[in-house]
Amino acid sequence: MGTAFGTLLKDWRTQRRLSQLDLGLAANVSARHISFLETGRSRPSRSMVLLLSETLDIPRETRNSLLNAAGFSPAYRARAFADGDMAQVHAAVDWTLNRHDPFPAMALDRHWTVVSANRTASLLLDRIDLGVGDSLLTALTESALLHDAIENWPDVARFMMVRLRTESTYLGRDPVLDAAADRLATLCGASGPSAEGVLPAVIPTRYRLNGTVLSLISTIAQFGTAEDIALADLRIELMFPADESTRQILLSAGKAAAAAD
Repeated sequence: MGTAFGTLLKDWRTQRRLSQLDLGLAANVSARHISFLETGRSRPSRSMVLLLSETLDIPRETRNSLLNAAGFSPAYRARAFADGDMAQVHAAVDWTLNRHDPFPAMALDRHWTVVSANRTASLLLDRIDLGVGDSLLTALTESALLHDAIENWPDVARFMMVRLRTESTYLGRDPVLDAAADRLATLCGASGPSAEGVLPAVIPTRYRLNGTVLSLISTIAQFGTAEDIALADLRIELMFPADESTRQILLSAGKAAAAAD
């Protein structure tokens, strides 16, 4: 008869599409021992739970669940962004966002809540009645303002849907992300990208802002070696101009803002 830990371990191994032999080789543990852990014939040590969790790249919060199922206390905390021992992290996020101005940048949590944003990103968010503490997931699925503000909304919605499903799969299925992805699938329909012929290297998001269209692409950064639950989920989204017109508009706006200060 299996155990709670064994069931969780097997579920995650299956989600990561690894055989017992694959997992054993990656963790330098015998496949026989993996089998015994999954069936309950062997009980894992605390270090074994952490080793297998690391090998399977299980999110920190869920690693606590595996530890609890094996009879051990949690190893990971979820600190508030404003906690004293997060001061250097907070400073690093602020430095990154501010140095990225006049291009937009923001920090998001696991469920796409805006944790922080630089001046330009704040202007874009204000255009759709959003700010720090608000959810971009809610805006993506419910805000007519956001849909109207994005010139190529169907393409953006389709790619956001794929991104959400990818993130949810990594997390072992997240109902919040899954619900948002399902809603976007309904909104954008089942058709593929609207572009004909060969697709571009990257699909920009084209924002309408005060009669001007800003074409932006983005990249995502995360903290390496993060062991805090909230910090491991924190992402910094840095947006860049996708064309020269957008670049010049943002640079000019940045110079005007600096002069006003």
